Amino acid sequence: MLIEIEDKIVSSDLFTEKFVCDLTACKGACCIEGDAGAPLKMEEIDKLEEIFEEVKPYMNEEGVQTVEKSGVFYMDLDNEPVTTLVSSGACAFANKDEKGTLYCSIEKAYLDQKIDFQKPISCALFPVRVKEYTSFTALNYEQIDLCKPACDCGSKLNVPLYKFLKKPLQRAFGEDFFTDLEAVHSEINAQENKK
Repeated sequence: MLIEIEDKIVSSDLFTEKFVCDLTACKGACCIEGDAGAPLKMEEIDKLEEIFEEVKPYMNEEGVQTVEKSGVFYMDLDNEPVTTLVSSGACAFANKDEKGTLYCSIEKAYLDQKIDFQKPISCALFPVRVKEYTSFTALNYEQIDLCKPACDCGSKLNVPLYKFLKKPLQRAFGEDFFTDLEAVHSEINAQENKK
């Protein structure tokens, strides 16, 4: 089911699916899996180029070399800009901690207050994918096997996907939009309770 909120078309999965990332289970596999890098907005490309020197110390050697050679992005098969990948297919900005869990070098630099940019919004919103059309923006849940532990964790904790993504949704679309999502969720719950 699709729900219209202003100029957004939102999949009802955002309300019905439960989701909380479980990095101990998935080890950050979303930084590796997929057939392309993370989708980027044009202004994010400019930002990544601007902050690259500050992010470099958080990256692994191959990631640094790849970005220095090829840049922070490339155009995917749909002619959309995405983050550069290293030879293994991982995002060039992904690195591993001592436990073998992948993390985002950009976000690590942000958390250490070295930069003022958290990470690309497509990464922050994952597994929700945003597609811009001429007259509206679509928000869809991308259901993939690697996120099964997150679905299990979300079910145990009873956290709807949109609530787990509260901060990224607010960052992307504003607090009023998130308030509208909460109102829609309340309406869905009220209708379910009437059945």
